[in-house]
Amino acid sequence: MENIIGRIHSIESFGSVDGPGVRYIYFLHGCPLRCQFCHNPDTWGSKTYQEMTAQQALDQAMKYRNYWGKKGGLTISGGEPLLQIDFLLELFKLAKKEGIHTCIDTSGGCFTREEPFFSKFEELMQYTDLLLVDIKEINRERHIQLTSKDNDNILDMARYLSDINKPVWIRHVLVPERSDFDEDLKELDQFIKTLKNVERVEVLPYHTLGIFKWQELKIPYLLEGINPPTKERIENANQLLHTQDYQEFKK
Repeated sequence: MENIIGRIHSIESFGSVDGPGVRYIYFLHGCPLRCQFCHNPDTWGSKTYQEMTAQQALDQAMKYRNYWGKKGGLTISGGEPLLQIDFLLELFKLAKKEGIHTCIDTSGGCFTREEPFFSKFEELMQYTDLLLVDIKEINRERHIQLTSKDNDNILDMARYLSDINKPVWIRHVLVPERSDFDEDLKELDQFIKTLKNVERVEVLPYHTLGIFKWQELKIPYLLEGINPPTKERIENANQLLHTQDYQEFKK
């Protein structure tokens, strides 16, 4: 296992929004989804990434441990980190030996109960303290339009995490004309209420800061002309998802 190489897209050493406290964040390369609002499309298929072993990745993160405080730790994001589940498992095993809080920011796009993935995922959960689960859209057809894939396995992952009582924060990116429909927000709220492990629900407003990457990669940007949601629509989504009903985590 020590020879497994992780493909690292980028690093953030003082993250404050991807889990509790101050986080050291690895953004891994690769993703099975093709979200129209993606701000890291360069993780999809480019060959621009850094390679590290799990030990190298941990050693680098540990240099910043003094800044994490009691709540901070290590977050692995992407792209989609579960695409590199072997690397992630080895890294989190090492991190837990050091008593580090571990967090995965995932879309769940590659989750399956088929082997060999599922056994690895079950083991990974033994070393994972928290998951940030991105539910892009609850409506199956709109999810396909927005991400190019359905959400069946994503919702199944959310149910499984509830079954094992693994803490999660649910995140929903609010995109006008794509994922901002009252009926869908209400349905998402009802789905979340069936889960027993949700500590926090967050509405993340769509932004256009990553458009330049699409332009550099010469990928057609399908949200051209769609502006970020208004303050009123953001407040509406927060109300329909009852985000204030969930436990607040002080940074």
